[in-house]
Amino acid sequence: MKITNEKNDIESVLFSEEMIKTRVAELGAELTRRYEGQEPVVTCILKGASFFYTDLCRQIKCPIHMDFIAVSSYGKDARSSGVVKLVKDLDNNITGKDLIIVEDIIDSGLTLKYLRELLESRKPRSIITVCLLDKYECHPAECAPDMKGFDIENQFVVGYGLDYADYYRNLPYIGVLKRECYT
Repeated sequence: MKITNEKNDIESVLFSEEMIKTRVAELGAELTRRYEGQEPVVTCILKGASFFYTDLCRQIKCPIHMDFIAVSSYGKDARSSGVVKLVKDLDNNITGKDLIIVEDIIDSGLTLKYLRELLESRKPRSIITVCLLDKYECHPAECAPDMKGFDIENQFVVGYGLDYADYYRNLPYIGVLKRECYT
């Protein structure tokens, strides 16, 4: 791994801080309308979705319950291992509740498929998925999110919570990481 500094490691910026802020506000307004008069459980998939999740929760203008779940399929690699492991489970009982799963990026769809199956077995009233980025060409249609911030091509991206080996999460934008940083 060759990490120099963020300015030298980023090939291009895909989504600026302002673009992200605007889209998150739009998603928050849509969720507010959808869940008016209800109290959904908004669940963050740690760690990558944490920036998106926090900003999204602030934009939802109805009562919400916040929870966190952690899974791993990447480790320190640039590609998914194909095996999803539950690292931290929910703290709340979701039976009979509306559940919003917040994910940073849908790539192969394996993580989301695993989580939906796990959480559906707990009998929530409803489940929807909201992701910031959707690599729509990389996963089967049944793994598509219910709501998304942006579609992206199959590129390795970092920033706004997305990382490579735990680096770059704190960038305020989403950028394409130069190949020489992860090969």
